[in-house]
Amino acid sequence: MEADIVIVGAGSAGCALAYRLAEAGVQVLVIEHGGTDAGPFIQMPAALSYPMNMARYDWGYRSEPEPHLGGRRLAVPRGKVLGGSSSINGMVYVRGHARDFDHWAEAGASGWSFADVLPYFKRMEHWHGGADGAPSDWRGDSGPLHITRGPRKNPLFQAFVEAGRQAGYPVTEDYNGHQQEGFGAMEATIWRGRRWSAANAYLKPALKRPNCTLIRALARRVVIEEGRATGVEVTRGGRTEVIRARREVVLAASSINTPKLLMLSGIGPAAHLADRGIAVVADRPGVGGNLQDHLEVYVQMAAAQPITLYKYWNLRGKALLGAQWLLTRGGGLAGSNQFESAAFIRSRAGIEYPDIQYHFLPIAVRYDGRAAAEGHGFQAHVGPMRAQSRGTVRLGPNPEAPPEIRFNAMSEARDWEEFRACIRLTREIFAQDAFKPYVKHEIQPGAAVQSDDEIDAFIRDHAESAYHPCGTARMGRRDDPGAVVDPDCRVIGVDGLRVVDSSIFPRITNGNLNGPSIMVGEKAADHILGRGLLPPSNAEPWINPGWRIAQR
Repeated sequence: MEADIVIVGAGSAGCALAYRLAEAGVQVLVIEHGGTDAGPFIQMPAALSYPMNMARYDWGYRSEPEPHLGGRRLAVPRGKVLGGSSSINGMVYVRGHARDFDHWAEAGASGWSFADVLPYFKRMEHWHGGADGAPSDWRGDSGPLHITRGPRKNPLFQAFVEAGRQAGYPVTEDYNGHQQEGFGAMEATIWRGRRWSAANAYLKPALKRPNCTLIRALARRVVIEEGRATGVEVTRGGRTEVIRARREVVLAASSINTPKLLMLSGIGPAAHLADRGIAVVADRPGVGGNLQDHLEVYVQMAAAQPITLYKYWNLRGKALLGAQWLLTRGGGLAGSNQFESAAFIRSRAGIEYPDIQYHFLPIAVRYDGRAAAEGHGFQAHVGPMRAQSRGTVRLGPNPEAPPEIRFNAMSEARDWEEFRACIRLTREIFAQDAFKPYVKHEIQPGAAVQSDDEIDAFIRDHAESAYHPCGTARMGRRDDPGAVVDPDCRVIGVDGLRVVDSSIFPRITNGNLNGPSIMVGEKAADHILGRGLLPPSNAEPWINPGWRIAQR
C-alpha cells in the first residue's frame, strides 16, 4: 500500500490534516492503531469519565514516579481510538491566549504568532456561542468543528461567575475571542448533544472522498532511506509490512507516541538511542525533551442545598441519563460535559496575561468517576498555566514497552508559589456572597490546611495531570540544537518527514490543548500543500491595562 502522504495517528491534528489534504486532491492514507469510536461511552458527553479509564480506548500510560509529588505515578491518558484524545477528553474548547502564540514566534517558530494562527482558528470553527452570530474579527462560523455553550441552568454556574465579579475580576463574554481574562461561559466541542470529536468533524467526512484511506495498524518506525522518509513500518494482522509514502510521512501520534516513533526510527538524542541499540539517523537531542503539562487540584465544597449532580451519581440516575440520551440524542444533562462556567485570571501583579485556569463543575467528583464521600458538593479545577518544570519522554527497555514518561513536575520553586496562589485565590472566590446560599463547608483541601507547608503537602498528595502533555518535538529555527522541527513542521535532519501534533508546541498554551492541536493540523496542511498561508489577522487582543500594578 502507498499514498502521497502517509499520516500516523487519527487524533486531533491528524484528522484535521487528512481532511484538508484530501480536500485539496492529495492521496492520503491514515494509520491508526485504535478502534472504532462508536458507542455511547464516547459519543455521550456526560459519560466523559468512562472512555479515558477504559483500556479499549486509552493507551493506559502512567508517568514514572514523580520525585516532587511523593513518588506518585500520574495517569497519562492518550486516546487509542478514532479521533485520538479528542474522543476521550472533557470536550472543553480553549484556543489559548494570543500571547502564547506570540511567544512561539519569538522562540523561533516564525509564522506562528497570534496574527498568523487566528485565521486558522476561524477556518476550523463553527461557533454557536454568539446571540447575533459570530463576529468576523474573532470567530469562525462555517468550519467543520462545532463549538457550543452549555445551557447553564444550574444556579451554581452563574454563582461562580458572579462570585468572580464580586471578587473584583472582569467578566468576559468570550474567553476565546477578544478577552480571555475573566469569568464567563465555558465552550465545548459538543454538537446536538453529541461529542464533536476530530473524528466526527474531520476524519469521517474525509473518508467519504476516494483519495482518503484509513487502515488499522500499529506503526513501529519510519522507514528512512538515504536520509529521506519513504514509508512507515507497521504490524497488522500479525504481519509486518511497509506502507510507502510517495511524498511525505507525517507523524501525528501524540506528544507521547510521536517522540517514541522518532526515536525508534533513529531520530533523537544519540546517547539514548545508542543505549537502546538503535542506529542514529539524526542526532536531535530535543526529541522527547521539553515535556510540559498542566497540573491541577480540585478545590471541593460541600453544598448546603441538594442542587448538584450528585443526585444522578447512582446506578438509577446514570441509567436514566443514558436512556434519555439514547432515545433523544438531544441535550439535557446527558448532552453536556457539565463544565459550563470557566475563568482565566492572573496570579499576581506584573503578569501580563492569565496564568491560572478554572473549570467549574457542579459536583464534587474525581476524573475516575469516584464522587466525594460527603454527597452533594461542587468543585473548581484549578492550576497554573505556565509551569517552569520540564520533563522527558524516553524509550522503554524494548520497542514494545510503553515509553518512560517523566514530567519532573513541581521541580521549580516558582511552580509551588503559583500553585499556593491558585488555592488561596479559589478560596476567596468561594467566600463571596454569591456562594453564601450554596456553601456548607470546604471538603478539600479542608479548613485546617492554611500554611505554606500545609498547602504544599496537599499539592504533593493531590495534584494530578490535567492531561495536556505537549512540547516533546518542539518547533524552532533550523540552527537551534534543541529544536526538532522547523516552522514548516519538517523534521530537521531528515527529508520527507514532518511532525504535526502537540509535540511541536514550543511552550504550552493557556487552557486545554485540543483546540490548538486541531489548529496545528489545519495550518500544517497549507505548509504541506505549499499553496500559501492565510493572510495574518489585524485583531488586537485585550490585555488588562493595569496588569503591571494590579492582580485584578
